[in-house]
Amino acid sequence: MSEKVLMKGNEALAEAAIMAGCKHYFGYPITPQTEVAAYMSKRLPKIEGGVFLQAESEIAAINMVIGVSSTGKRVMTSSSSPGIALKSEGLSYLAGCDLPALIVNVQRGGPGLGGIQPSQSDYFHATRGAGHGDFHMIVLAPSSVQEMVNLTFKGFDLGDKYRMPTMILADGTMGQMMEPVSLDLGEVTKYDKPWALTGTNGERKPNIVNSLFLKPEELEQFNFDRYKRYAEIEKNEVMYEEYKMEDAEYCIVAFGVAARVSQNAIDEARKNGIKVGMIRPITLWPFPKEVLNKAADKVKAFISVELSMGQMIEDVELSIRCKKPVLLCNRTGGMIPTTKNVLDSINEAVNYGGAK
Repeated sequence: MSEKVLMKGNEALAEAAIMAGCKHYFGYPITPQTEVAAYMSKRLPKIEGGVFLQAESEIAAINMVIGVSSTGKRVMTSSSSPGIALKSEGLSYLAGCDLPALIVNVQRGGPGLGGIQPSQSDYFHATRGAGHGDFHMIVLAPSSVQEMVNLTFKGFDLGDKYRMPTMILADGTMGQMMEPVSLDLGEVTKYDKPWALTGTNGERKPNIVNSLFLKPEELEQFNFDRYKRYAEIEKNEVMYEEYKMEDAEYCIVAFGVAARVSQNAIDEARKNGIKVGMIRPITLWPFPKEVLNKAADKVKAFISVELSMGQMIEDVELSIRCKKPVLLCNRTGGMIPTTKNVLDSINEAVNYGGAK
């Protein structure tokens, strides 16, 4: 068993990125993710070939990411909600150029500057509208510091495998909390990148990394081809965790800190004879639609627990195709649902039409 060390989520994520082979980081400080940039500023200059640069803005940072990614190197940026919004155009360019990169969003309350407390209200931005045009990012949602580490490592691999941007969507709690973690992550996977801009030495035709297509039929075909790749990801890369779903009559759906609170509520509810379980999405895109749809054949109702006004609930409803009622248990503005909040929603579900 590997030795564990006590680390803050943001710093553990940054160390995992370095261990995954990321030697280039471009970012800008903003609470509650500033420790990611601070950690990288100390570690990367000590690594051969390591580059840390605090850009003049979030927009500049994401464009620097595009440049490094086009050379085939692993690169990362991080920010918090309003900073990620500023990167939206760059995220679309990454997708349009089929470039891999890891983007970390340690979410804070909004809209606007909002507050610095934890939130999950960037769900729509990450899974629906990260930028203009038809594209997706792989979106990974950790619910522990260990998953901040593991999913960072995994995120780089998925980005390289499918040539697309990957986002770690963590709420502020995940970034700020401290837990014991194992940094035994195994070997770094090396992906062949024949598309990279590495210089030709006169031995091959020059590569071109571009997202501009003046002929509409060419752009259409590239979008069709990209969505074939997305379909492959939806088939092969969905990740989720089930908790006490074997005999569950009610199903909670939650991620991040909301899932941790929900697990406590499930344990309490079962002491009172209420059979509740949880499906925790780890990939928010691709979303675990099939497992939720199958669960809808046996449970009476679903409860979506969120730190937002209700965003993931739409994916829950779409996944189960209106088979069963879906209730929302939520806090927003930086507030975190309590165990009592979730228990109240469980009791509401029991007394709702789902109990009939």
